[in-house]
Amino acid sequence: MSDFTSAGSVGPVVLDVWFDLQCPDCHTALADLSALRARYGDRLETRLRHFPLERHKHAYAAAQAMEEAAEQSKGRAYAEALLARTAELSAGGEPVLLEIARELGLDAEEFDTALIDGRHLLAVDADQAEGKAIGVTGTPTYVIDGGKSQEGLRARIEEIADRLLARESA
Repeated sequence: MSDFTSAGSVGPVVLDVWFDLQCPDCHTALADLSALRARYGDRLETRLRHFPLERHKHAYAAAQAMEEAAEQSKGRAYAEALLARTAELSAGGEPVLLEIARELGLDAEEFDTALIDGRHLLAVDADQAEGKAIGVTGTPTYVIDGGKSQEGLRARIEEIADRLLARESA
């Protein structure tokens, strides 16, 4: 998992967002996450989790690139820049990953080396395996956890279900 976790989060509510950096819908999800951070601040911990889809040829490399950006303390900025350029990544491939790294002032040589030596494969694979284990099949997928306790879980589910069902019947 990258450093995309909300800075300073101490809240008991965690929102995991399974994403693919080549997915145009994930770009929209990024705006949603920003709005949620603005609304809830540190009470809601948001974490982006890697789930590169097979149909996106460069998504796996992009996930590794984001991990390298996180190593260089710019994971969030890198993800935002890359998600804004999903069409360019689809057309241009891995050179786009290095171009964005240079634009953000990251060590592009180290970036290139990280993509070649695969040092971030385990982090990406671990996120993807966890996503598959809980039933993630597409991106973005949101999973919210209100803490370790089951107390209040049914009420939260009912609140969300009631709101969604009211929208459908309107």
